[in-house]
Amino acid sequence: MTGPALQSNASHATRIGAVLRVTSGNFLEQFDFFLFGFYATSISKVFFPAVSEFASLMLTFAVFGAGFLMRPLGAIVLGAYIDQVGRRKGLIVTLSIMASGTFLIACVPGYATIGLLAPALVLIGRLLQGFSAGAELGGVSVYLAEMATPGRKGFYTSWQSASQQVSIMVAAGLGFALNVWMASATVAAWGWRIPFIVGCAIVPLIFVLRRSLLETAEFAARAHRPSSREVFRLMGQNWRVVFAGMLMTAMTTTTFYLITVYTPTFGKSVLHLSTRDALVVTLFVALSNFIWLPIGGMISDRIGRKPVMVAITLLAIFTAYPALAWLAHAPGFGRMLLVLLWFSFFFGMYNGAMVAALTEVMPVEVRVAGFSLAFSLATAVFGGFTPAVSTYLIQLTGDKAAPAYWLSFAAVCGLVATLSLYRKSAVQTRLGMS
Repeated sequence: MTGPALQSNASHATRIGAVLRVTSGNFLEQFDFFLFGFYATSISKVFFPAVSEFASLMLTFAVFGAGFLMRPLGAIVLGAYIDQVGRRKGLIVTLSIMASGTFLIACVPGYATIGLLAPALVLIGRLLQGFSAGAELGGVSVYLAEMATPGRKGFYTSWQSASQQVSIMVAAGLGFALNVWMASATVAAWGWRIPFIVGCAIVPLIFVLRRSLLETAEFAARAHRPSSREVFRLMGQNWRVVFAGMLMTAMTTTTFYLITVYTPTFGKSVLHLSTRDALVVTLFVALSNFIWLPIGGMISDRIGRKPVMVAITLLAIFTAYPALAWLAHAPGFGRMLLVLLWFSFFFGMYNGAMVAALTEVMPVEVRVAGFSLAFSLATAVFGGFTPAVSTYLIQLTGDKAAPAYWLSFAAVCGLVATLSLYRKSAVQTRLGMS
């Protein structure tokens, strides 16, 4: 036993408390990831000076993406650990590693002070964050799925991502306040570090919340705990499911990083809108995500995961480019807000159904490792490099709406994977409305 279990007959208040405690780490993870994307321009000048702004920004986004390359490794190593020792203990370990990376990025001096050591340390910080995040999302999602009441798994698991939207709102609010209180040059020089320091300051509180987390009753009742070798063997046997899960997740990771992390850079550097406009749009997008996620989860509980995911991927395929082209034709705050709220609808509805589906398709013995690996691969291959790919596509084509090509491709991957996973009646039963 890894501690007291969260019983299936727990009170409503107990369940709400468990959701808050388990998703607190998600808050910190996305808070730091968003900050790195939003302050990419400032970070590029402090740590990655280059001959051109484009080259400097690409170096920064490459380091941002490198953290995502560590996610599959973290998913396998830490995911197997969580499947072996339990959800509670494993999630405390992932939080410890994540906090170390955050502290490093917040405190390392710039290139002008310590030379090449500066970008090297920032890279290490991103790699630590990526390693921990590889299993964080899977561990939290599986915990929520295992504590869910019958017929409400989609609703419960939607709060994994909903907690991240709160962090984006807080980060955007801090960024807006900094731009009101400080001159732009001051923010670019050192003010961008303040939100990272705030993230470090809340780590102790999140540790307290995580330590009070109860183990799920489902895991506590399990007689057999697979060893790491068994987890790896079962993962190998189910590689087709993991691969399909990665493609299914591509839609949600690409959309998310496009409308959150990349939005401030897109608004400022591409559309030439003000920093405040880009932050306000990001704030409304996060709020919209927060609203649509549980709605998507609840609808999938009622009608099944497949109809929701198929409908949203088709909408994305046929409307992503026209929407961005309309925005690029006459950039403005109103148009940017409307387009990104439309993409937010895609993300919230699709992800609300998809997270529950991914927990349902994975074999129970390797549920965390399988979920984490599929999600991490999708983030590494698709979502994490969305800012870099978007920047490159615009530079290559000269088309400000070019990021829509990447989003449409991810939607095609999600559609194909969804149809594949639901092709067999046995799989469909398993993935349906449980």
